[in-house]
Amino acid sequence: MEQVTYFEDYEIGSSRLTSGRTITETDFVVHAGHTGDFFPHHMDAEFMKTTPFGQRIAHGTLVFSVGVGLTASVVNPVAFSYGYDRLRFIKPVFIGDTIRTRTTIAAKEDDPKRPGSGRVIERVEVLNQRDEVVLAADHIYIVERHPRLG
Repeated sequence: MEQVTYFEDYEIGSSRLTSGRTITETDFVVHAGHTGDFFPHHMDAEFMKTTPFGQRIAHGTLVFSVGVGLTASVVNPVAFSYGYDRLRFIKPVFIGDTIRTRTTIAAKEDDPKRPGSGRVIERVEVLNQRDEVVLAADHIYIVERHPRLG
């Protein structure tokens, strides 16, 4: 779905919550193959039984990728991603956990490089089925200012 939202239209504090997605063993295997990360923490069930986690944990980058992907339901043609700051893996995610993502507009600021645009900082929180935050990051967008207001 496409929705034009200019810099001035974003409201600090507004949020949305995505649908959920259950993390599977297939996700672990495919992600390890894509990234080359076959660390035992993700791939060796017997090794992980000897750790405080007791079972394999999802790659942080897997949780990040799926969590961000869940938010990709609206295309804003006047905005683009500038990147992510403050990425943190807060709690482990296990096979069978269901995650969803809450985004909240946390801040807006001028873009020093682009006078016709501003920066929108969206707080991204990936939650598990117990509503515990398992991952957090700040997503920075460059968003065009409304042409009639510029």
